[in-house]
Amino acid sequence: MLTLGDYSPSELQSELSIPSNLLSHHLRTLESAGLIGRHRSEADRRRSYISLTPGSLAGLTAGARHAAGRVLFVCTHNSARSQLASALWRQASDIPAASAGTHPAEHVAPGAIDVASRHGLDLRSLSPRHLDEVATDQDFIVTVCDNAHEELSSPQGVHWSVPDPLRANTPTAFECAFKDIARRVTDLAPRLHAA
Repeated sequence: MLTLGDYSPSELQSELSIPSNLLSHHLRTLESAGLIGRHRSEADRRRSYISLTPGSLAGLTAGARHAAGRVLFVCTHNSARSQLASALWRQASDIPAASAGTHPAEHVAPGAIDVASRHGLDLRSLSPRHLDEVATDQDFIVTVCDNAHEELSSPQGVHWSVPDPLRANTPTAFECAFKDIARRVTDLAPRLHAA
């Protein structure tokens, strides 16, 4: 499960149908071995997310493949992370991609436009769109921010807990978000096939 995205302990417990004490034991073991990490949600600071440590499973065979008619990247404002993810996806896969927000901003963040441009992507002509205008029942949804994930409760797809680069609003913050998303897109693309 963690090869696809990030999960809160309660989401893992629900998916795996195991007692919380057993899950806690396994998570502590994986964490002490350096295979996983945890961090606090940017939305609900009481919640934490578990994620694989980048490169921790390098060389292992990927898990099951999933069907997707389209990949829909969702964040709150659709002004940075979801726009970057959608643009990166188009380079990595033939499966169509779109992006949307639960509360779209008026425009794409200048920092997102700049980091995309530095990496050969053009976001200048894009506008944030509302999830209700874009989503279909056939979408494989990837939430790229904790706020959107927690607001949508259980979308069909996965969650990537990518820190919001607009909080720091620096070129470094946008570069870190870009690299995190690029790594995740590269990992997910071979795991999806066209529906």
